[in-house]
Amino acid sequence: MHTLLSTLLVLAQETPAKQPAGPSFLVQSLPLIVIVIFFYFIMFRPQQKERARREQALKELKKNDRVVTIGGIIGTIANISESDQEVTLKIDDNSKMKVRRSAIQGLYQVETKETTS
Repeated sequence: MHTLLSTLLVLAQETPAKQPAGPSFLVQSLPLIVIVIFFYFIMFRPQQKERARREQALKELKKNDRVVTIGGIIGTIANISESDQEVTLKIDDNSKMKVRRSAIQGLYQVETKETTS
């Protein structure tokens, strides 16, 4: 009996049990990759499109365009500097203001009840 136990012990030590392999690195990282792609299309891509649209609109500004600044000031472009960085806004008949082109939010559009519905 003792020899049988010792033989089984020797056999158990010589042939280690093979552990099943876990999922590969690609399978483990797949959910993270999907989340990154999801955030790119949901958050970053629309921001890039909006930024490009705004930059194009600022480049196309010309004299006599009615604009609104980021601060909410509404005026008409009276002059654009030679460096294209400063814009002179005519606020009313007697007042003008110089602002940076980047401070302009966009063209001013009057909201009426029909457009807000």
